[in-house]
Amino acid sequence: MSKPLMFEKPLGMRDTLPEMYEMKKQVSQQLEAEMTGWGYQMVETPTLEYYETVGLASAILDQQLFKLLDQQGNTLVLRPDMTAPIARLVASSMKGEAYPLRLSYQSSVYRAQQHEAGKPAEFEQVGVELIGDGTVSADGEVIALMVSSLKRAGLTNFKVAIGHVGYVNALLLDIVGERADELRRFLYEKNYVGFREHVKNLPISSIDKGRLLSLLKLRGGKDTVEEARKLISTEEGTKALAELTELWQVLESYGIEEYVKLDLNLVLHMSYYTGVVFEGYGSRLGVPLCSGGRYDELLGKFDRPGQATGFGVRLDLLVEAIGELASTSKKTCIVFSKERRKEAFQKAASLRANGESVVVQDIAGVKDVDGMSEQFTEVHYFIGAKKGDA
Repeated sequence: MSKPLMFEKPLGMRDTLPEMYEMKKQVSQQLEAEMTGWGYQMVETPTLEYYETVGLASAILDQQLFKLLDQQGNTLVLRPDMTAPIARLVASSMKGEAYPLRLSYQSSVYRAQQHEAGKPAEFEQVGVELIGDGTVSADGEVIALMVSSLKRAGLTNFKVAIGHVGYVNALLLDIVGERADELRRFLYEKNYVGFREHVKNLPISSIDKGRLLSLLKLRGGKDTVEEARKLISTEEGTKALAELTELWQVLESYGIEEYVKLDLNLVLHMSYYTGVVFEGYGSRLGVPLCSGGRYDELLGKFDRPGQATGFGVRLDLLVEAIGELASTSKKTCIVFSKERRKEAFQKAASLRANGESVVVQDIAGVKDVDGMSEQFTEVHYFIGAKKGDA
């Protein structure tokens, strides 16, 4: 292997330049403020977790985990998601806290990339977990909070697609049994052409083929539930549709139905999802910028069973979807010469005391005064002797 050049970064890693950093900061502050306003409390978990606990429970593919050994020989991982670490936290440090718990977070997660395809190996997530509440009202709350958070952050044109793991599983298992995993993979990859071709070649009746192909058409408003009901009559499928019907009523009570749609072929990559799942899409992006759902079995792996739901927002994708943000901070520069150094410093201290961001720059260190001035909202010059000085 050749030695990396000094300007190269590990696969999937990125630098964040000042402008992007400021935009991410503005957006994350708005997200956190909205989540706090809904009664969610911020928590932090370690960057490193044990592979045998969080690593295995996370449901991220093993080849995507960053692994290393500690001095005792234990295998550690860089946290690949936030749901599993928070489940561990709830079962350990917060085991005395009564359910339900409303927790929020802002953290970086790490997933190793095999090829340079534009996918980051490190990215920031902001999200919530509502733990210990198995009601449809809880599902509606996290979806409504996600919509409200995106709006507060400055995103105006977006949609949230809502599906149900129970319905997809019930329909696929009812028709193809053990072959369900392959069809589910096509749905997760949103490879609908591959799904159709695979269905056409299955050794099943034309009626069942029609049922499977009709699954791809189950998108839209609350009337979609009635169309879905025609395809299945199993207990699990019927229960899932009843939950979606009630969920739509909850979302109507929040007044956010214009932002949501049903998509009953929605499948997410996390294997621990057990019920309602959802994804958010911005008009500028071709990939989801946020996702979440119900996971009622994960807490049991940490010996504190509890029904739960939540969502995570990719901060970098949200910033990209929003586009330009108006600058909310005034940036001032004070340019001085050595004769008026003290006066310049005093002026800077006064402005900073009022909350302004102030750069103090010696004129001797500036080659292009006009070019530098373009970076600031306001520029003050303290150069040469003051008028009236001897």
